[in-house]
Amino acid sequence: MSELITAGLVDVDLSAETKQAAARSLAERMVAAGRVTDIDGFLADVAAREAQMPTGLDGGIGIPHCRSEHVTAPTLAFGRSASGIDFGAPDGPADLIFLIAAPAGADDDHLTILSSLARRLMDPGFTDALRAERDPAAVAALIRGEEPPAEAPSGPEADEAPAAPAPASAAAAAEPFRIVAVTSCPTGIAHTYMAAESLQKAGEAAGVEVVVETQGSAGFTRLDPGVIAAADAVILAHDVEVREKGRFAGKPTVDVGVKAAINRPAELIADVRGRAERGEITGSAAAGPAPMDVGAPGDHFGTRLRKWLMTGVSYMVPFVAAGGLLIALAFAIGGYEINSAPSVADHFVWTETASWAALMFQIGGAAFGFLVPVLAGYIAYGMADRPGLVPGFVGGALAVTIEAGFLGGLAAGLIAGAVVMAIQRVRVPSVLRGVMPVVVIPLISSAVVGFLMFVVVGKPIAALQKAMTDWLSGLSGGNAVLLGVLLGLMMCFDLGGPVNKVAYAFAVGGLANPTDGSLKVMAAVMAAGMVPPLGMALATTVRGKLFTKTERDNGKAAWVLGASFISEGAIPFAAADPLRVIPSAMAGGAVTGALSMAFDATLRAPHGGIFVVPLIGQPLLYLLAVAAGTVVTAALVVLLKSRRKPETTADTTPAAVAAAADAKVPAAA
Repeated sequence: MSELITAGLVDVDLSAETKQAAARSLAERMVAAGRVTDIDGFLADVAAREAQMPTGLDGGIGIPHCRSEHVTAPTLAFGRSASGIDFGAPDGPADLIFLIAAPAGADDDHLTILSSLARRLMDPGFTDALRAERDPAAVAALIRGEEPPAEAPSGPEADEAPAAPAPASAAAAAEPFRIVAVTSCPTGIAHTYMAAESLQKAGEAAGVEVVVETQGSAGFTRLDPGVIAAADAVILAHDVEVREKGRFAGKPTVDVGVKAAINRPAELIADVRGRAERGEITGSAAAGPAPMDVGAPGDHFGTRLRKWLMTGVSYMVPFVAAGGLLIALAFAIGGYEINSAPSVADHFVWTETASWAALMFQIGGAAFGFLVPVLAGYIAYGMADRPGLVPGFVGGALAVTIEAGFLGGLAAGLIAGAVVMAIQRVRVPSVLRGVMPVVVIPLISSAVVGFLMFVVVGKPIAALQKAMTDWLSGLSGGNAVLLGVLLGLMMCFDLGGPVNKVAYAFAVGGLANPTDGSLKVMAAVMAAGMVPPLGMALATTVRGKLFTKTERDNGKAAWVLGASFISEGAIPFAAADPLRVIPSAMAGGAVTGALSMAFDATLRAPHGGIFVVPLIGQPLLYLLAVAAGTVVTAALVVLLKSRRKPETTADTTPAAVAAAADAKVPAAA
């Protein structure tokens, strides 16, 4: 097993001023050591991970890290900056920078070492030693754990140090408050284990027994069921789905992002103790997957609202895809009159295409019948977890009954989630906690949501839904083109992100009760969503020298992704060069959306790209609109990249980087 870090991977005088430059400087050392095969591809993976969440931690620590196919062995490079580098930590710049690289299929032994390092970073003695040591070989040995991180304190500090565990010892005389916790982060390499260490230390200081399950890349060992049963409360600190979350049902729970556990563990422990004392049972620990981190303190209401709505949309989309494609195929086979065919349960002839078309239409219609209830149910789920499902689905079904449609589903989901969250804040005796999410909450919340939908808000929303449907039906001329421009811009702004999803949700919502206008909107949205990856694929084909080898390889895949209406195919390009790629994609998307509307193209299928062209109204003009946007995007990207200042291309072969390091000359960025 190769060593995780060597003296050649240590820079005690890191001169970089930005996190990108620091990552490149440390990555060049990895290339020189033969640990990274493609520095640009590796740095793109680091940047993509950094975009998910800043990697700066309190205490002057930066831990950029990622999994990458360009890494040959788990590796750690360390740099110490005199001036500090901003990695997004709340307390300011970092002077200790650890670049952690793990291969796509890293072995558990090395990942265990990485998790051990992450825990040691929470020890002030270890970080102080790293700041004081000047010899790169000694620093590497220190990180590998071959030397003690720091000498024992002397003088007055030594007399004070042993007193820290006193609160825990005092609490031990009585029955301790018990907390079980789960920590997990997107890559499962660093934050997962640092959060666990932080919670455990804060628990010792507060006299609280904290047992943590780390769901990291090295696998996870499930908490003993007896430990969970004896726990008084639960802390879930995660940025990815908590596995087997239902184990913690019925207990007071704090559900936050993983960095909250690293930066303010004492506050989380105090919070969950307060919830337990008040008898609060939250939905976060109910069975089922966590759709999003919807309870992170500090999120603005707008951020939480977006997450709740996107949860509902993400669960609705598969129903849209299945139902919409089946209906579109039914029309393609049997014609538009197939919607008046008798039920296939009463009349089905195996040898008649009309019967098969009717079968597909009626199955698709059944799938479409779930759109609004699923949307409402999972919006409520995003707000209140499993207890929100019943009132959410009930409210969605009522929205269909009173013809409030898509808007009614949105309102029903938000109302259901809010009602459940309000009920969860009510203090209840401990003997009732187990039945609250199963009986009491569904009963009360369904009754309240039903009353509000039937009597209070349902009719006004239904009127608004009808007005919107009539507006879409009457779209023509300049108004339709302007709407196409707006939808095209939204589809290409964040490439599958929240803005993209809002435009897509608007389009698929119209398919529930299709009109000529809503079918035009669906066509424009899909056409614009195809443009960013297709535009980048074309740009890498015609001017490949403007792109890295990794980007050229991604360009080949982008042809297929764009043709399939997967806007995310352009994300690698946008992550590497957002200021040139995103405006270019938006311009192309706006052109395509406008042309699709102007050509009166229609689409009954909510997905499929070029593979559903036979189901598109005005198919040739539709393809022309997509081609025009693709050319505009590619041309703008090429133009903008051609006008940037020339960059000196570094020779990143191991020999060249090693020579530069020996000569004390920084390699070119």
